[in-house]
Amino acid sequence: MPGGKVITVNRKARHDYFVLETFEAGIELVGTEVKSLRQGGVNLKDSWCSVDDGELFVKGMHISPYDKGNIFNRDPFRVRRLLLHKKEIMRLFGKVKQEGLTLIPLSLYFKNNRVKMELGLCKGKQLHDKRQDMAKRDAKREIDRALKNRNRS
Repeated sequence: MPGGKVITVNRKARHDYFVLETFEAGIELVGTEVKSLRQGGVNLKDSWCSVDDGELFVKGMHISPYDKGNIFNRDPFRVRRLLLHKKEIMRLFGKVKQEGLTLIPLSLYFKNNRVKMELGLCKGKQLHDKRQDMAKRDAKREIDRALKNRNRS
């Protein structure tokens, strides 16, 4: 991920999908949403992206209402526009439509006082793929543990 202060990471995305390509996009927010992000009030767990009328939108992302925001707070689940070049959006739209891939938000972070979102062009994992990943992780953990114990002796 490009530099900056990380706000949140969507861990479930890497568990449920193979990430084929990543992109950095700006996100259109209002002031109270940015203040809420600075407090860490965001959830990317069940969010996804879609292309509507040539524009890219993130859906299902929850930004908690800002405590001191009163009437300026917006709906926590409102659809937010992502900022990418038109060529990039059209290329992503083509891949999503033709190859059956999905656009998933992977992380949200600050970069030069701007909020950026890391998007992943993803392919869904089957149950056996998830099991293979878990087996690899367990094997690596066992190897690391054995090496650590061997070095102590």
